[in-house]
Amino acid sequence: MLTLDKVYHASYVLKEAIRETDIIPAPKLKPGADIYLKTENLQVTGSFKVRGAYYRISQLSEEEKRKGVIACSAGNHAQGVALAARKNGIKSLICLPDGAPISKVEATRSYGADICLVQGVYDDAYNKALQLKDEKGYTFIHPFNDVDVIAGQGTIGLEILNQLSDVDAIVVPIGGGGLCAGVAFAAKSLKPDIKIYGVQASGAPSMYKSFKEHKIAKLDTVHTIADGIAVKEPGALTFELISKYVDDIVTVNDDEISAAILALIEQHKMVAEGAGAVSVAAAMFGKIPTDGKKVCCIVSGGNIDVTILSRVIRRGLQMSGRNYLVTLELVDKPGQLTQVSSIISKLGGNVISIHHERSNEGSDVNGCFLRIQIETRNFDHINQIKKELTSAGLKII
Repeated sequence: MLTLDKVYHASYVLKEAIRETDIIPAPKLKPGADIYLKTENLQVTGSFKVRGAYYRISQLSEEEKRKGVIACSAGNHAQGVALAARKNGIKSLICLPDGAPISKVEATRSYGADICLVQGVYDDAYNKALQLKDEKGYTFIHPFNDVDVIAGQGTIGLEILNQLSDVDAIVVPIGGGGLCAGVAFAAKSLKPDIKIYGVQASGAPSMYKSFKEHKIAKLDTVHTIADGIAVKEPGALTFELISKYVDDIVTVNDDEISAAILALIEQHKMVAEGAGAVSVAAAMFGKIPTDGKKVCCIVSGGNIDVTILSRVIRRGLQMSGRNYLVTLELVDKPGQLTQVSSIISKLGGNVISIHHERSNEGSDVNGCFLRIQIETRNFDHINQIKKELTSAGLKII
């Protein structure tokens, strides 16, 4: 049974293993909103997951410690379990989906864990871990559906109220629900009028559907850049706690997540993974009420694969109006490119790339297409450029 005493005990135990992460103001993320960031992406292992994992492992019996532990994870829980096991002198085996970012797999290995890659997604790794648990006698460290794990994650709620006592709302990423359940329980127990909002990726809305339908929903597939919260089915315990203590759950799409990651990099020099940025995306794109409220977004992790980061930045630039791809149909004659480039440069746009091709079947025999990629300031700037191009008699496709 989860109690406030257990969360406080977890906070005491964790002092030896984790850092109390800072809360920083983020005034530029959404004009008119008073937003703060709880920087769990700067936690040891780069994620909040070490809190629940360490506290759970600290409560094992001596016999359980001798047999070792097993866990499954998309990456962050794996690193938390591996570090906690090493600090406690325990053997650990981690089952990960074979699509987990290489950086997370290698980071987990670096903490001393043995790795078992499983074909599929998180739920497939979960089933494999349960099989090995029964075969070898390991203790399974669940990533979210466990009272001790939830209590460990709930210590973030204690810290937020201690650091930002007049906070009106906390925005929490949700995968399986351990973080949200723990934070909501701790925060609501101490401050009943506080609002707790959960956020899921629209491509993996298992807890969102469960919350709205008042029963646990299982998804057939999940697909999102927020791999850390790509969970097909939430836990029974986390669902129960979230149903009781969370005010609402919303979803954000991959474009919105990408824009949030980009905003954190540019405005706060902070790297967040997709799962860690969903809370910020919800605030940025008006998915939750923020006007006149003091809102704390938990940036839950920063372990993003650098190969994904470049694609996310490119998507984020498009989503925030910082990059515009325009195709023009022109008459193929001298001076056309000069006219187009002079309009763009006069308005302060920067041409990144340009592609010219003769028109194809069905278009003017003297026609051509000009595809130009432009660096822009925002959507207003894009509209200004489009208006000027059409005013000059140029046809935008």
